[in-house]
Amino acid sequence: MQQPIPLTRDIVFVGGGHAHALVLRMWGMKPIPGVRLTLVSPEPTAAYSGMLPGHVAGHYPREALQIDLVKLARFAGARLVLGRATGIDRQARRVMVEGRPSLAYDLLSVDIGISSDMPALPGFAEHAVPAKPLDAFADRWGAFAAAPPANASVAVIGAGVAGVELALAAAQRLGQDARITLIEGGSALAAVGRGARAALLRHIARAGVTLIEGCPAAAVQAGGVRLADGRLVGADFILGAAATRAQGWLADTGLALHDGFVIVDEYLRSVTDPAIFAAGDIAHLAHAPRPKAGVFAVREAPILLANLAAAVTGKGRLRPYHPQRDYLKLVSAGAGRAVADKWGLPLDGKWLWRWKDGIDRKFMARFDPLPAMPRPALPEPVAAGVAEELGRGKPMCGGCGAKVGRADLAAALAELPQPRRGDVIWGAGDDAAVLRHGTGTQVLTTDHVRAFTEDPWILARITAVHALGDIWSMGARPQAALVQVILPRMAPRLQSETLREIMAGAAEVFAAEGADVVGGHTSLGAELTLGYTVTGLCDGAPVTQSGARPGDLLILTKPVGTGVILAAEMALAAPGAAVAQALRSMSRPQGAAAAVLAPVAHAMTDVTGFGLAGHLLGMLDASGLAATLDLAAMPILPGAEDLSASGHGSTLLPANRQSMSRMLLTESPRADLLFDPQTAGGLLAAVPEGQAADVLARLADLGEGAAIIGGLEEGKPFITVEG
Repeated sequence: MQQPIPLTRDIVFVGGGHAHALVLRMWGMKPIPGVRLTLVSPEPTAAYSGMLPGHVAGHYPREALQIDLVKLARFAGARLVLGRATGIDRQARRVMVEGRPSLAYDLLSVDIGISSDMPALPGFAEHAVPAKPLDAFADRWGAFAAAPPANASVAVIGAGVAGVELALAAAQRLGQDARITLIEGGSALAAVGRGARAALLRHIARAGVTLIEGCPAAAVQAGGVRLADGRLVGADFILGAAATRAQGWLADTGLALHDGFVIVDEYLRSVTDPAIFAAGDIAHLAHAPRPKAGVFAVREAPILLANLAAAVTGKGRLRPYHPQRDYLKLVSAGAGRAVADKWGLPLDGKWLWRWKDGIDRKFMARFDPLPAMPRPALPEPVAAGVAEELGRGKPMCGGCGAKVGRADLAAALAELPQPRRGDVIWGAGDDAAVLRHGTGTQVLTTDHVRAFTEDPWILARITAVHALGDIWSMGARPQAALVQVILPRMAPRLQSETLREIMAGAAEVFAAEGADVVGGHTSLGAELTLGYTVTGLCDGAPVTQSGARPGDLLILTKPVGTGVILAAEMALAAPGAAVAQALRSMSRPQGAAAAVLAPVAHAMTDVTGFGLAGHLLGMLDASGLAATLDLAAMPILPGAEDLSASGHGSTLLPANRQSMSRMLLTESPRADLLFDPQTAGGLLAAVPEGQAADVLARLADLGEGAAIIGGLEEGKPFITVEG
């Protein structure tokens, strides 16, 4: 039997810049066994700077700019930590990440975005928008350009290449009635050749853009920019493109910096610490200083990969990086034209824009679609049914999408003897077992999930919320939890680090709900699996699934769609923003919502692996009622319905769809989400009609996006779906 290769080294990437994105793509095509690769990024996507002027001008939609880091991390086999790095402890070799435990590293690489904000300029932070970070600027510009005021005015501080590109793009987007002003304290376009400068100045004049040179901005205020000579340049939108600043936390790392940027040698290593590399705009090349430009980040990528590989394996020689002295700059000039800057040549025309557009689209095509990697072929011969069981190449889902189907589980539980002990009030069948405890009751449940993310901290938090769902749904107060962990084979230090992250995530969730983590069990296995056994206390009788009454309205506290999103993510098909939103939804505890629902609910359950329809049928079976659902009222996670329409679905979906035999509905992608297995899903409560509106309002006050999705009526257990 072939043994899995243990993980022994940690490489951490801070930032999803162009160099890191390209290294991740190359890593996915040829990974180094034994390395756990981690990407830390505050956002699930990263904007490509080369297409920003085209987006401002209206040539490209926002999504055309975005490199999807969620898909890229999955392709590379890397864990993605959605968080903002705030520091480096070089002695302990840890990266500090806002709001979560630090991450250990053996090798660290930094490729984070820079900023063009101007904190020394009075009023800039309050009234202007820096061109970088790109995502934040694109959001603000998109909102402004979607509904600009009449005769809109824009002021651009800084008339270098970036400022001129953005000013010309804004002029194209807003039309001839707009007033665009470029403000430059020195000479405009001082860093470009004579021929290109002359061509760009002609485009500025053609577009009707006002250029102010030799007079810097002195302050920014509501409605305009005050110049050093006292003039006020009126503006509805003020854009800063005159500065390049590194993120401030780097100053506290002890690394050698040049104007805030990490000084690296010819091997892209920090001159201070050989375990730390840097690339892209954040790196300052001590041996060959160059301006900040994406072309250098792109060409640094293969060098960075080779040197990380040499350092982590201890084999091979480091490769030096020698940047070119000059490079072709294609500058967007608006109106479908571009100017080329190299060797002083005065190249200008629409053909250059088409060339630039082709280069940019070719770069983005490296990431969408990502290369299709061949799957290992099945050996011959294999037993009949193996190919079908493997889902014809579809990977097995994680989370609650990996559980056994409802019918198969019910058949197995049917063989279970009834409880014999007098203090066991209720065994299998409801959300949790119910035990007599003093004058009240204790509920007991267990839940385990196959990992659906490589981030053990977020997995621990979501799994804790998932396990607590059974406690909350019975109106109990969480009491204690045992943790059960199966770790993939890895070196002892990595085991310790992984467990540290898991325990930190678990402890945070349980402690916030008033429960203690009191121990658990660990073992090594083929893949990461995490679970909890949880107890809760009720002063009186718990809320079960069997008390629902005719006329009750059904309230659902969370949107559905986690199953299809997680399944599509495994197939590199889910948009990163949709995955990030699903993770946030799954991470949201339901203790406060349960406290509102439990005192008034006649019946309650949590929506997990069997989907909304399956868990509702469980309530209907227990209560002897029928239900009508309003499909249009069912809350759905962003992206879930589109992914369902594209044919994506969990491996548990076919088993869950067996519930259709007890339903009346019109099949559709939205209807399929009734059977979508949920991980850490919402609470489903049967609430008296007269109290439903008040309950919904109280849930809204808590920030819960709860909805009334249907009602209960007399009849055999059956679901009629309308809408």
